[in-house]
Amino acid sequence: MERPATLVASTKVEIEAPAEVTWGVLTDLKRYREWNTFCPGIESTLEVGDPVIMTVMAPNSTELSTAVEHLVVVEPPRRLCWEARMPDGTVVARRDQYIDPLGPERSSYFTVDVFLGPGGNELMDQIGVWAKAGFDTVARGLKRQAEALHSKK
Repeated sequence: MERPATLVASTKVEIEAPAEVTWGVLTDLKRYREWNTFCPGIESTLEVGDPVIMTVMAPNSTELSTAVEHLVVVEPPRRLCWEARMPDGTVVARRDQYIDPLGPERSSYFTVDVFLGPGGNELMDQIGVWAKAGFDTVARGLKRQAEALHSKK
C-alpha cells in the first residue's frame, strides 16, 4: 500500500522492554517531562472523546505552544490515537502511536500522523519536516525511558 503524501512517520525503534512497560511509559502523562523533549507536557483522562492538551515545541522555534486534540483510540498496550479537526473542516490531523510486542522482553514503537482534507498538503508543507523530527525524538526518548525502567526491575 502506498503512503499518502501527507503522512509523517517516525523512526521505528526496538525497545528492550515488554510492550506493557513501554505502554506504561507512553500513558504516564505526568512523567512526560522526564523523557519527551518534543512534548514535555500533556494532560488527558485517557478516555476516548476527552481532550488531550499538549505542550509542544513550536515549529522552527525553541518556544513552547499548546495544542488541543481529542482522544479517539485507546487499545492497551498496543495503540493510542488522537486527532485535531479544524473548525472550518479544512484539515484533520490524526496521530496513531503503535507498540508491538516482539517477545516477552521486547517491543517496538512508531508513530504516524496524517493530515487529511483540503488543507492537508499545505499543512504538510508547513510542518511535515518539524513533525518528523519531533516524532523521531519521541521514539528515541520513549525507548530510553522504557529500557531504563525495565532494567531497574
